[in-house]
Amino acid sequence: MERYLLCAVLCLGFMRTEAFEVTVKDESKTTCIYASMQVNFAVQYDTNNGTKRNTTFAAPDNVTTDGSRCGSSGVDPLLVVNFGNNHSWSVNFTSDSTVYRIGVIVFTYNTNDSTLFPDAKEKGLLTAVKTINDSIPMNTTYVCIHEEVLTTENVVQVYRNVTLLPYGQDAKKEFHCSADTPTPQPPTTHPVTTANVTVSPAPTTKPVDKPSIGHYNISRGNETCLLASMGLQLNATLLIDGKRVWTPININPNSTVSSGICSNGSALLRLSDSGATVVEFYFSIKEKNFYLKEVNVTLTNGSGISYITNSNLSLWEASMGYSYLCHKEQLITVSEDLSINTFDVRVQPFNVQNATYAIAEDCFADQNFTVPIVVGAALGVLVVLVMVAYFIGRRNRRSAGYEHF
Repeated sequence: MERYLLCAVLCLGFMRTEAFEVTVKDESKTTCIYASMQVNFAVQYDTNNGTKRNTTFAAPDNVTTDGSRCGSSGVDPLLVVNFGNNHSWSVNFTSDSTVYRIGVIVFTYNTNDSTLFPDAKEKGLLTAVKTINDSIPMNTTYVCIHEEVLTTENVVQVYRNVTLLPYGQDAKKEFHCSADTPTPQPPTTHPVTTANVTVSPAPTTKPVDKPSIGHYNISRGNETCLLASMGLQLNATLLIDGKRVWTPININPNSTVSSGICSNGSALLRLSDSGATVVEFYFSIKEKNFYLKEVNVTLTNGSGISYITNSNLSLWEASMGYSYLCHKEQLITVSEDLSINTFDVRVQPFNVQNATYAIAEDCFADQNFTVPIVVGAALGVLVVLVMVAYFIGRRNRRSAGYEHF
């Protein structure tokens, strides 16, 4: 891959992307295919002056499904997504009695679109074909929250927040892609530059500027499925003028775009502040509680792009059907070079009703122990008084007995 196409691919991760959500129905108006995802494309093409140029764009949220079919005996189901100036994306499905397969993905782009492909040498519809053949158990929804990249000649496709359910199945379980279950490893930061670099010490006091509180929500269909509000301050070690400097970065809600996905067993909240700072919160479920399992942070500055992750967290835990609330400042350690201070956190990634938070379960730091302490102290004093009265009464009875004799 050419170096400048690689740069375009890296920029895909910072594009402001809306998810599209589509359904395909049969003649009886019954849904046979459901799909929701975010897709970014990077395409390299030849120009009339003999040079190569790259372009990046995303599938919008307003797409059509003309050309799709539910399938029948001997005919595979096919999902076709059309957008823009005659651009399209399609995938077919095959199945047997136990599994279904995501077959061939075909991306067709129109170089006659002068907005995306100015001065293109070859005009017309060009295609990029990629065979997948992933097998998923029947009656299971395919889910891939994390980023997946498909590479073909001259084209790179980046997928996030993918949900697929063909054949009109009654899915009660989810099948997650391998990217959603990464191999446990120590948090890493890359790229890492070590030559001729000095590290400035972290400040002894926190920056005085407290971040503003942002309010975010994620929808699935027409219903809100995730609610979150919080103030976020990143403290990162950045390479500035050849020195690694501890730098605070406040997430500005006014310039932050939220996106994500909700599913039965996991949820993702993605916050992108002007495309330069991206923070992802990945929630999961254990037993009857939800919790924050993973945080991913992507930073871009004059020195390049850094991706930092910690997938071994167990924070912000609350009972299913409730929301999590913590007014106190908290610290999330992502790596040695990055931490996140959170303020006034309230989240509910599951079971949201009527776009409203459920009853909150307070974090341990917010719990008020004054009343229990006072009650305990009062009970202790009462016990002491009872014991004193008992011993005084007993002594008085003894004295009366002696006087009798």
